[in-house]
Amino acid sequence: MVDDEALNEWFCREVLPLEGPLTRFIRRNWRVADDVMDLRHDVYERAFTGARKELPVNTRQYLFTIARNHLINSAKRARIVSFEHVADLETVDSDIDLFEAERHLTARESLRRVLAGLEKLSPRVREIVELRKIEGLTPQETADRLGIGKDAVSGQLVMGMKALASHMLGGTGRVVRPRYGARGRGEQS
Repeated sequence: MVDDEALNEWFCREVLPLEGPLTRFIRRNWRVADDVMDLRHDVYERAFTGARKELPVNTRQYLFTIARNHLINSAKRARIVSFEHVADLETVDSDIDLFEAERHLTARESLRRVLAGLEKLSPRVREIVELRKIEGLTPQETADRLGIGKDAVSGQLVMGMKALASHMLGGTGRVVRPRYGARGRGEQS
């Protein structure tokens, strides 16, 4: 056990000169600037209490180890919130989001219908729709990836989206390709 006079001398001689580096360490590793001085005081208190048994050989390492451990413990405590602080069960409004389950079911059903509609598309059209609408590629990126022209990507995307919309609205969901008559391209017969 270290006597009080030796402990006070050690603290003033070894610990207090480390105040600047210790403060910078806490400030760098703690997100709330207003807590820095309180945390530093807690570290001093723990260092002083721990040194009562025996003075450390390496004060700097001892002090910074205490600081690191104290910051870790403080962070853990900050994440744990008392149940009483979170909610008082008698005052909880039970109909906050009464339709949440229904919205989830509707969204899942819509997703199933979209996936079923995608399965009805030809492999090439499905791939174009997925690349453009799901992966978010540009028309040029899609064309480069598939080795086709940008106009082909745009045309097949339109057909695929029309077929997908048809499926979602209860139709056949089939790709309808324009039929060109004998009079020339662009005119439907």
